[in-house]
Amino acid sequence: METLEAVMTRRSVRRFEPRAVPDELLTKLLSAAMNAPSAADARPWQFSVIDDRAKLDALADAVDEGNDLFREAQAAILICGDESREQIPGFWPQDCACAAQNLQLAAHDQGLGTVWIALIAIPPRVEGCRRVLNVPGTLEPFALFPLGYPAERPEPENRFDADRVVRNGW
Repeated sequence: METLEAVMTRRSVRRFEPRAVPDELLTKLLSAAMNAPSAADARPWQFSVIDDRAKLDALADAVDEGNDLFREAQAAILICGDESREQIPGFWPQDCACAAQNLQLAAHDQGLGTVWIALIAIPPRVEGCRRVLNVPGTLEPFALFPLGYPAERPEPENRFDADRVVRNGW
């Protein structure tokens, strides 16, 4: 899949087939995420792969108000910020966002579906992740991505809006 095709056709997927995601694919997604740009090349992130059914089910209740998407997902990846690895203070959320976008595009390219579940700045979700996954206090849960083979295929949308573009300032 070409880059622009992946960008223009990636959609959030919230329904998954009951088919395991191979470790090789999870490694590809993590590799793509870790190849994201980061300020001063600090790479201030840590990742947790979740493929234990009991933990995925627990995340449904602890993080996403009982949403079935974690009960259907065959895996999930948690991205956490690690301030101790920052070279430029305050940049870790942007760096983690770059890693998150790479992860989503790689999942789409490999035939998997996912959806970005925001954690940062949502205390009940952060605490739910900490409780279920024993996230150390030195890490900040940023976003969680349930993964699987899509059981739905949302249609691509071209969301370009010329009204949101100015040239050379306002």
